[in-house]
Amino acid sequence: MGFEKQILIDGSGHLLGRLASVVAKAVLSGQRIVVVRCEAINISGNFYRNKLKYLDFLRKRCNVKPARGPFHFRAPSRIFWRVVRGMVPHKTKRGAEALNRLKVFEGMPPPYDKASVLVSDLKYQFLYFLAKKNGCPISPQSFKVATKKKILCSGPPVSRGWLEVPGEYSVCR
Repeated sequence: MGFEKQILIDGSGHLLGRLASVVAKAVLSGQRIVVVRCEAINISGNFYRNKLKYLDFLRKRCNVKPARGPFHFRAPSRIFWRVVRGMVPHKTKRGAEALNRLKVFEGMPPPYDKASVLVSDLKYQFLYFLAKKNGCPISPQSFKVATKKKILCSGPPVSRGWLEVPGEYSVCR
């Protein structure tokens, strides 16, 4: 097969569903994919309507024992992973193996910050789409949803000695 070892995709500026469909098709065909900067992925539509839809999604739970699920991910990388999971037959062996070939991250973690990033023509189409229509980022700061883990929030670059970090670690509220 003519696959690369793994493809590194920068998620900033992409639309959520369109990027997820491309990624889902690639992982189902056997390609390893790493998506970075998931906090900068955009959702098309009005910000307030997307916020209401997500908060409505957070209210859905099991009445008997909420720990049974459904589980609502708040980190942008896990939100993107769940969208891809919805496009993959994840209950079959083929789909489970496909999801194992996908890695998603907020920010640029150290093994991938020096690697070459794939810039596709789709990104420019998405940016043109967003210039004409309204859209909002997927980051938890925009929906004011608290995350339990520290994630790399977008912000001014912070120097940490020998490493220049494109944001700062904080709990997004």
